[in-house]
Amino acid sequence: MPARNLPIIGIPTCMRTINERVFHGVNERYPNAIIDATGCLPLLIPAVGAKIDVCAVLDRLDGLLLTGSPSNVHPSQYGGEPSHPETMHDMQRDATTLPLIREAVRRDVPILAICRGIQELNVALGGTLHQRVHELPGRINHRSRKDSPDGPYGPAHSVTLSSGGLLAALIGTTEVMVNSLHSQGIDRSGPALRVEAVAPDGQIEAVSLPGTRFVVGVQWHPEYKVLENPLSRALFSMFAQACFDAAGAGVKIATRAA
Repeated sequence: MPARNLPIIGIPTCMRTINERVFHGVNERYPNAIIDATGCLPLLIPAVGAKIDVCAVLDRLDGLLLTGSPSNVHPSQYGGEPSHPETMHDMQRDATTLPLIREAVRRDVPILAICRGIQELNVALGGTLHQRVHELPGRINHRSRKDSPDGPYGPAHSVTLSSGGLLAALIGTTEVMVNSLHSQGIDRSGPALRVEAVAPDGQIEAVSLPGTRFVVGVQWHPEYKVLENPLSRALFSMFAQACFDAAGAGVKIATRAA
């Protein structure tokens, strides 16, 4: 298919300061996952907040991929307590992604939200966040384990997929192993969201928005070695199919893992 006819997936960037210079950027895994696992075209969206017209941006997009990031959603966005002094925030990203999500949902634009992305999705749709999950009684440490033999993106813990949910149907099982690299996580889920997966300690690990073409958020990182993981491949394939449908391309893509 000619490149000009492929669905375009918008990826909001983060603000990064390197050598006293500010850049807009994303980890290369995300655009590569779009190219390798969906056959769509990634397009980076600068984190400039109200300087962009979200309606004009979405007029040109067929899907949104919300990425992970070292920064956390600012608690002012969901009425949370002041953050720990060492917490990294990116308020320009907040000001960009939250309006984008709300308008994308209104338009039924497909959304795949990863790590920070699921937190943004939850906040945009009226939910709240725990800022430091590892400090809550009875919770496990969901932060990156740099001493793991498989590296920080290796399997960290299991999640139970909700019976009758989208992810359980997609993969044909009710439990999978996932990686884990977050300190912030969902507290109260947005009222319209359906919980799709939970960790052994009860932490919400995935959500979806019923009645939409495709709106799914996961707390883990399916973009890491996306083609090697059956659930990750199936998740990106289903997202891709929704984006092709949104673009009117009519291309059929398998959405179930082999």
